[in-house]
Amino acid sequence: MQGYTAAMDPAPDTPVADLPPTLSRLRAAWQARQPDLAQRSDDLARLRAAFKLRLDEMARVIAADFGHRSHHESLLADGMTVLAELDHLRRHLRRWMKPRRVGAGWRLWPAHAEVRMAPVGVVGVISPWNYPVNLALVPLATAIAAGNHVYLKPSEQTPRTTRFLCELLAEVFPADRVAVACGDAEVGAAFAALPFDHLVFTGSTAVGRKVMAAAAPNLTPLTLELGGKSPAIVCDDFPLQQAAARLATGKWFNAGQTCIAPDYVLIDAARRDALVDALRAEVQARYAGADADYTRIVNDGQAARLQGYLDDAARRGLQTVRLVEIAGERAVAPTLVLDPPDDAAVMREEIFGPILPIKSYRTLDEAIDFVAARDRPLALYPFSRDRARIERILKRTLAGGVTVNDTLLHFATSALPFGGIGASGMGAYHGRAGFEAMSKALPILWQSRRAASDLLKPPYAKVDRFIRMLLR
Repeated sequence: MQGYTAAMDPAPDTPVADLPPTLSRLRAAWQARQPDLAQRSDDLARLRAAFKLRLDEMARVIAADFGHRSHHESLLADGMTVLAELDHLRRHLRRWMKPRRVGAGWRLWPAHAEVRMAPVGVVGVISPWNYPVNLALVPLATAIAAGNHVYLKPSEQTPRTTRFLCELLAEVFPADRVAVACGDAEVGAAFAALPFDHLVFTGSTAVGRKVMAAAAPNLTPLTLELGGKSPAIVCDDFPLQQAAARLATGKWFNAGQTCIAPDYVLIDAARRDALVDALRAEVQARYAGADADYTRIVNDGQAARLQGYLDDAARRGLQTVRLVEIAGERAVAPTLVLDPPDDAAVMREEIFGPILPIKSYRTLDEAIDFVAARDRPLALYPFSRDRARIERILKRTLAGGVTVNDTLLHFATSALPFGGIGASGMGAYHGRAGFEAMSKALPILWQSRRAASDLLKPPYAKVDRFIRMLLR
């Protein structure tokens, strides 16, 4: 293979018995010396420098795990986003760490109060395969910025990328500050059951439930970034060509293997067929004769799952539209499924691939009701030039995040918290939201040498007037 590196060999599995001692080593080192501003800033700077030098290597090892993945999509999704997040963390870290004065209230005068953002200890990170570097390094860097040590468990579905992460992190961090556990579902289950001070999991809703159950005996605080069926609602005033271009980017970037990809599109019935034509033209312009820019499905199991959705649609006699031919192993072509019923497989489960259902609606209220009646999605994409219509959609639905008149881009905005709600997750990270999630907001009241509270003791009859004054 051209450009082969040692990191393309899979990482060796970590014995389950090694997990608790590694966590103990990380925690003991953290307790002995908690990272200050200088240490955190230096860690982030060294991580950025080392990562920037290995971007092309990163893209090659991800492609080796996928069979083929667009080099440029890896640079954008797993390179640019990590660099941007590191820059955001470094730029704001000093201000976020600064204690914040708060009012203690006149009843506690002359005491004063503050809130400090204190690191919690050791943060566990379980990252998925679809963006195997981004979704490992962004929560890891956020935990480092918050002053914690980190134990990372990457997905077993991308073992070469895991090897890359092991080598990168060993180059940047001492072994008692950042460690990596490698292995299959057995290792992952044992990892989730460790007594972390915080645990971040990104993955499916089904596995998220198992992670939450494993963490429950330790009362481990969780950030769960899950999935779900993220809808796009195209209103009848929005230009179809622009909608098709932006939906195509959101859906077929990484061959749809994106937790916030549009999972289905709701379009006014009169323009459904026109949207199909616009999507066909858009996809053919992007991918016809340009297979190198189309990412493959990560493994045979995922490809079989997606084919199962198409087989179910065929059994039901549903109209499907293959938008372009894509050659190669595990190359599932961009495909539309038109007006599937609610019990079709593509409407029951998160698709996580390049299949896109198009459902028509008669009125905007019908479309809004359709979304509101289902589990709250990780993302929502309303398209309209009318601000009042957008506000109508936003007031009657709730999602983990929203990009208006486009797709995906709220994820890339470091100043916005990223997270789901209900079946699509709990908690949020990115930027300050992640820094605060992986910290303890420590409230501190500073009492003065002499305080009125010294008077509040029996016999209370002596201070009755004072107590009644406090009740004003």
